[in-house]
This record gives sequence, structure tokens and C-alpha cells, in this order.
Amino acid sequence: MGGSLLAVSAVNVAVLLGLCARFRDVLFAKGTKGAVLVVEPLLLLAAAYVLGCAFRSVLPRADVQRICLFDTWLSSVMVGRSVATVAELAFAAQWAIVLYALGKAAHSDTAKTVAKAILPLIALAEICSWYAVISTDFLGNVLENSLWTVTFLLIGVALSRLVIRFHGAVQFAIAAAAAGVAGYVAFMASVDVPMYFGRWQSDVATGKDYLGLIAGLHDLATRWVVTHDIAEWRDEIAWMTLYFSTAVWTSLMLVGFALVKHLIPRYRVRVPLIRPTRRPVAVPVRSFR
Repeated sequence: MGGSLLAVSAVNVAVLLGLCARFRDVLFAKGTKGAVLVVEPLLLLAAAYVLGCAFRSVLPRADVQRICLFDTWLSSVMVGRSVATVAELAFAAQWAIVLYALGKAAHSDTAKTVAKAILPLIALAEICSWYAVISTDFLGNVLENSLWTVTFLLIGVALSRLVIRFHGAVQFAIAAAAAGVAGYVAFMASVDVPMYFGRWQSDVATGKDYLGLIAGLHDLATRWVVTHDIAEWRDEIAWMTLYFSTAVWTSLMLVGFALVKHLIPRYRVRVPLIRPTRRPVAVPVRSFR
């Protein structure tokens, strides 16, 4: 598992560097002053996500269980969860920026409203995640991943409203994104959330004692259990594989929006103005005799 994740992450970082070079060339071509110092927000956010995922794929771990592959303090949940929080908020911000821009171009209040809700919902999901890793209560993971599912369900609704507002390549890209989001929601609802729910129910049935705030913070900062037993990792493989590959590729593709956003208005469907028709009005004619 570690080798494949490392290979995928190496490719992802290479693509990120290629995008950085592309943005630099575009800025120089435009004659932008201080082009080297200009940073595209979507690219910066993608860098946070791609590099954060690369770090986590090199040092994989399961937070609540405190298991990892390598015996180093960098494998501690405190470090890993902190990196994950920054990366995931950056990824959410990418979606918010792109969706709001599309909503603005298409005059879609639905898309703009959903875009504004993305970061607050994911911030709440991160709080639930921290509750889970501090207390070792899987209920936090149930809530966290449910919030991610709801957020992307809303994004899917917004994209479905946008797809009819554009034509050509932009319409195809939005439709493809909506299909990808639908697949993600289906995976989360059928695999990821039920997995954490089952773990939580199992702990409740056995009367597991959860950690308090101080004890939990100390535990997540100082305890990590190295294991290479595939049985310990089997349930983590599915989400890790998708997280460190497909999700990162999505982040990189969202960066591409910055390169073509000036072309988006060309693909917007123009709604013809409906002019009121003038009907002849019968005028009574008086006869004078």
C-alpha cells in the first residue's frame, strides 16, 4: 500500500509543479510585472492540498486507532491531523471559489448560495474530526463524513442547475464534475459513513471508555502504534486509495479553471428577451346621424 501511494503522490507533485510553470509562463506572456511573485489563489490552495496529501501518503496512519507504518513523531496524529485540516480546508475553498465563479457567470443564485456554505460545513466537519481523534469516539467520524457527504450533495445539486446554463466544452466539464460528485456521494453513503457507524456501534456495545480533552491531546501527540498487518489496514485501503489519487486529481483540475475562467462567459446560454406582443385593441365607432 505504501509504495503505490508514494508513486501516485510523486506523480501528483510533478503535475503540480507543471501547473506552476504553466501559470508563470502565462503571466510572463501577459507582461505582468513581478510575475514571479504573483500567486493564483487556486494554485496556492491546490499546493496545500497536494503537498498535504503527499505527506500523509508517505506516512499513512489511522487516527482513532493510532496505527501507522513508520515509527517517527511525524506519524503522530497531532501532526497528521493538523496537516489534514489545512489541506482539506484548502480543497473546500477551491470548490467554493470555482462554484461561486460559475454561479456568478450563469446568474445562478443556487450555485452562489451553495458556494458560500461549503467552507462553514467543512469547518464543522473538521471540528467533528478533531473530536473523534481526541476522544477516540468514532461518532465524530460519522458526523465528519456525513457533513462531507451533505456538502457534496449540495455541490451536485448546484452543478445540475448550472449544466443547463452553459453549452459546449463548459457544459461537458460541468456534467462530468456532477457525475464525479454523484459517485463520491454514493461511495460515502454506502461505504465510508457506514464503516464508521459500524465501528461506533461496536464500541458502544462493548462499553468503550473515551478519552477526555487533556488525556486525548496527550495521547494523540505521544502514542502511535507501528503495524504492517494488512488486517489492521484493510478497511482503510478503499478511502485512502481514492483520497490520495482521485481527490488530488480533482484538486489539480480545479486549478485549471483559473487558466480558462476568462473564456467561461462565451459558453453561457443566452436567454432571449421576451418582448410583449401588441394586440390590436377594438375601438368602438360611434355613428352620428
